[in-house]
Amino acid sequence: MNQAVFSPPAPQQAMNLFERYLTLWVFLCIVAGIALGQLFPGPFQAIGRMEVAQVNLPVGLLIWVMIIPMLVKVDFGALGEMRQHVKGIGVTLFVNWLVKPFTMAFLGWLFIRNLFAPMLPADQIDSYIAGLILLAAAPCTAMVFVWSRLTNGHPLFTLSQVALNDTIMVLAFAPLVGLLLGIASIHVPWDTLLTSVVLYIVIPVIIAQLWRKALLRRGQAAFDAAMARIGPWSMLALLATLVLLFAFQGEAILRQPLVIALLAVPILIQVLFNSALAYWLNRAVGEKHNVACPSALIGASNFFELAVAAAISLFGFESGAALATVVGVLIEVPVMLLVVRVVNASKGWYERGAAGSRSA
Repeated sequence: MNQAVFSPPAPQQAMNLFERYLTLWVFLCIVAGIALGQLFPGPFQAIGRMEVAQVNLPVGLLIWVMIIPMLVKVDFGALGEMRQHVKGIGVTLFVNWLVKPFTMAFLGWLFIRNLFAPMLPADQIDSYIAGLILLAAAPCTAMVFVWSRLTNGHPLFTLSQVALNDTIMVLAFAPLVGLLLGIASIHVPWDTLLTSVVLYIVIPVIIAQLWRKALLRRGQAAFDAAMARIGPWSMLALLATLVLLFAFQGEAILRQPLVIALLAVPILIQVLFNSALAYWLNRAVGEKHNVACPSALIGASNFFELAVAAAISLFGFESGAALATVVGVLIEVPVMLLVVRVVNASKGWYERGAAGSRSA
């Protein structure tokens, strides 16, 4: 069998400097963006006006630099290997596409529209909920390879599940977001939503896969070296986008700093609930621990680059939706490391239950 399918190079590397300290970098970008936006409002307003067909050109470029290096790591050829772990794939798909988006919509309604509403700006309530929905509807991508490695997760399962998620995302992201926004009584800008899917999913996937094939033709070593070189650019583009976003959001945040903490509550609950559900379901069906770990991590993680891009495209830099997706970026690393610690520490408990399920 093709060794390239079994040994995804970049996914098996440890976290680099940007990934390990992502929460710190995001916090520094918040501070820098707010400060720069207050000190130099003119240049940022000029950047905000650089639009063609409602697409901000500097942001569009940054988003492609964010997303494409992540998608280059995804091997769609691994889809043929899914049959080896049908139960784990089934659990992960169930949590990713049938549980996560709908639970987030419910948590957004519960916390943002009801419990926290008196403490939030009334004109941004719908936008905050929309951002949470966008975050939950964008399934994880290549970043989950890092988390999976920290749990000794099965590399082939992780690779095939990410490839499957990205395949489904091309077709399902727009209808799912439209459905959930409609349920939440939020206006659905269908033209902009479909344009975002083409610009930030379809075209990047095509470019990334063509680039991947070109690199692999030069050999595995060349591919690994290229991934090591371009990886930091993805994170740098994300951080630059966050500086721009917080330059626009700064005044609103300074007026109501509590907003970020309130938005983090439903995101934290959703991440912990989905990871626990996926982990428990894999144990119940007797799946191996090295499959259950990446399954739980995939269920918890989000494609936050896409969520940020879609929120900016649909609702604008200064929207509550954009801010909500950035809160997801802010808490991604510490929460995922917590999930990693829990699944590693509970391996004995998991294997006792999974063995019983297999023998039943």
